[in-house]
Amino acid sequence: MEKFEITKRADQSFMFNLKASNGLVIMTSQGYSSKEACKNGIESVKTNSVDKKMFKEETATDGSPYFNLTAANTQIIGTSQMYSSKQGRDQGIDSVNKNARKAEIVDLTLD
Repeated sequence: MEKFEITKRADQSFMFNLKASNGLVIMTSQGYSSKEACKNGIESVKTNSVDKKMFKEETATDGSPYFNLTAANTQIIGTSQMYSSKQGRDQGIDSVNKNARKAEIVDLTLD
């Protein structure tokens, strides 16, 4: 089962990782100034990930495929890991599309 893990960055901002059932990170968020904003970001992923049009297929400068998940306002809410193939990226998109809305939220911060 996929899960969202809320953590803190070195600068003390909050972020989340969406992890696959095997523990690998599928997607990472930006930094948020508050835990509440981070939780709102997770809810945005759950809402927007059901629409495949919200996934933007990208290619890094080194040729690695990855994707961004965007909100209705075109803001990026999550960026995937780098994949070794377009097929891997497509499987990552499918996984988020099918599973993010029911993924549990695990808060790994202390406060």
